[in-house]
Amino acid sequence: MKPNKTKRRSSAAAPRRVDAAIAFEKALAILPNGKHILRLYVAGATDRSRQAVLRARQLCDAELKNDYELEVIDVYQQPILARDGQIVATPTLVREFPRPVRRFIGNLANITGLFVGLELATKGKTTP
Repeated sequence: MKPNKTKRRSSAAAPRRVDAAIAFEKALAILPNGKHILRLYVAGATDRSRQAVLRARQLCDAELKNDYELEVIDVYQQPILARDGQIVATPTLVREFPRPVRRFIGNLANITGLFVGLELATKGKTTP
């Protein structure tokens, strides 16, 4: 009689899931409540990129006051970050936190449209 061989799943994936969950919880713990985290992806030091940075800062200063963190990423200097963020066009403004993630791609000239598109809500204000 042959011995009964059953296939068992490797338990190697379980520690990776636990490590990822712990890392995620730590990342959430260091974020202050209500603080917006935004990433602006631009392509080089062009006029269009400078305008996008200026407009994103204007939006943040006017609407979010000191309740934000804005990170500007040049896709030419940091292509891996662009790939990881699945950026296909610039400029792209991404609201990373609070969840869900929202993206605004293209010309940042329309501040009102940008504010609504990213679903940014400030205390005491309603979005148009």
